[in-house]
This record gives sequence, structure tokens and C-alpha cells, in this order.
Amino acid sequence: MARGDLTDDEWSLIEPHLPLGERGPIPDLRQQFNAVMWRFRTGSPWRDLPAEYRPWSTVYDRFRSWATTGVFEQLMQTVIAEAAARGQVDLDLVSVDSTTARAHHHAAGMVVDGELMTALEKAADEERGLRLRGKSPKTASPATATAGSVPDASGYDCGAGSG
Repeated sequence: MARGDLTDDEWSLIEPHLPLGERGPIPDLRQQFNAVMWRFRTGSPWRDLPAEYRPWSTVYDRFRSWATTGVFEQLMQTVIAEAAARGQVDLDLVSVDSTTARAHHHAAGMVVDGELMTALEKAADEERGLRLRGKSPKTASPATATAGSVPDASGYDCGAGSG
């Protein structure tokens, strides 16, 4: 057993919730599950799986099969429900992804002309109204276009010089 692999107790919780193969139990199912966990724990490419986990393509195929059929979602829900039933879960401490998306430093403090800002806010409000009524800018009536404006390739009106 490699460092980071599931213990026997952990495996006994997970194994009953994994699907059987088309022709019965999958050989080395625990090893394949550990390989998937290793890949996401390290962030390595699939091709860099250690040899002890067998061919990377086999593990990847198994992962893809589980992901598309919802095995991981069901497993997560089941394990959380079981832990909650035991009183061993505190979902206040869960953080799935703590990355931060930041704008480029040149994007900060952009000065926008008041007239342009008013026009942008009006356009956003009109689009929001269209979406609430189940329409898109392309299906909106041409009467909403202002004089001198021309719809761009995406169907939005671009006033003269705003483009």
C-alpha cells in the first residue's frame, strides 16, 4: 500500500458504493480507485501514474466511466450522509475550491465616461429584461434598436462609435 492509499476501514466504507463491472467484480478495483485519488491529490497528468497502479489508460477509462455515470456524486452524498448519521460531519468547514480569480492590475480603476456608463447600464437592463421574458437579443423586435445603431455579429446593438 502506497502512502496516501485508502486504509482498510476507508475502503470498507467506499467499496459497497462502487458499481460492479459488466461481467462481475472488477479486478483491482481498490487499486484503480487509489490511482484516481493519487492523480487528483498530486495534480499530475494521467500518463504520470506510477507503475504500481497499472496502465494509466485503464485507470483513466475507469475514472471517465465513473464520472459520466455519476458514481462520484453518489459516493460523496452517501459518505456525507453516513458521516452525518454518525455525528461525524461539520459541513461548515468544507471548502471544495478556494482559488481566487483576480483581474489584471491594469483592469483596476478604469475611468468610463458618464454618458457611456449610462448607455451600458441601460443596455444591460434591457438584456436582463429580455432574458426574464425568455427572449434573446437576436429574437427581440427591431423596434428596440435606436436610430443610427447597427446590430453586431452577435445581435447586440452597437451605437455609433461605441464598438
